[in-house]
Amino acid sequence: MSRITLRQLLDHAAENAYAVPAFNMSNMEQGLAIMAAADAAGAPVILQASRGARAYANDVVLAKLIDALVEIYPHIPVCMHLDHGNDLATCVTAIQHGFTSVMMDGSLREDGTTPADYAYNAAITRQVVDMAHAAGVSVEGELGVLGSLETGMGDQEDGHGATEKLSQAQLLTDPEEAERFVADTGVDALAVAMGTSHGAYKFTRKPDGDVLAMTVIEAIHKRLPNTHLVMHGSSSVPEELRREINAHGGDIKPTWGVPLEEIRRGIRHGVRKVNIDTDLRLAATSAIRRTLAGTPGEFDPRKYLKPAMEAVKVQCLQKFDAFGTAGQAERIREKPLSAMALAY
Repeated sequence: MSRITLRQLLDHAAENAYAVPAFNMSNMEQGLAIMAAADAAGAPVILQASRGARAYANDVVLAKLIDALVEIYPHIPVCMHLDHGNDLATCVTAIQHGFTSVMMDGSLREDGTTPADYAYNAAITRQVVDMAHAAGVSVEGELGVLGSLETGMGDQEDGHGATEKLSQAQLLTDPEEAERFVADTGVDALAVAMGTSHGAYKFTRKPDGDVLAMTVIEAIHKRLPNTHLVMHGSSSVPEELRREINAHGGDIKPTWGVPLEEIRRGIRHGVRKVNIDTDLRLAATSAIRRTLAGTPGEFDPRKYLKPAMEAVKVQCLQKFDAFGTAGQAERIREKPLSAMALAY
């Protein structure tokens, strides 16, 4: 089946009460590991690349890698998604390189760091929606700014994210405004701000309602029961990976991620896409450090990247199982992009 739009995939997830992990990737090893896990689990998958990943890998190389991955696993439904697009041009070039879904993050201005007002966000997101839907490509929007409810600070990853202290109103998506935003823009999925953030250092303690506002997800779902919601920055940051990295020369400070039970709570209230990046990075890093510590004379990248790929695969399999994605691939029937364009 290979490529699928985000809208078709999340429609199926909603109909069958599961969510799809969206794994960030920027190289061959990550892509192969993610797809091997999807194949083993019989799961559809969202591969996503940020602007930083596109710059790192080069768009031409990344586009050819995507082609190769879907050719190797033609029976796995794959949505290729742009993560945190910052303007119309970024989204257009992603579509030109084979992405079947784009995110227009209008919660920040084009510089990717300055919080935007509602008018700007709605206008630029609507513009991207009109362009993408004409091509049969899905669009994810974001309302509210990712950042920590503990510190009030914004969230920075790959050069994207607010760099200033934010108000509570900015850090939490307003349910009433969310309803208006979906109507004004026509987005296929909505990323919600409720205290999650990118990277490993999300919370200083096991998150509760004071720092992870899952009630915001629930309130939005009540108003928008047919809108697919997205949780960003949702890696669980496994403690065993942190300990293994540190045991082999690393220095990852104590931290908490998003517990799987909270993600499952979100899935019960309309969350259909869950972004995962840090867990894969930690898994690969722990395997590489362990391998090199055990064989300090090793210098063949294949010898330490292969166990890194296996570690990434394990993390992906855990997510497919936890989110209810496993076994869903064979249940999805293909729709061509032309048909999706007509449906929008």
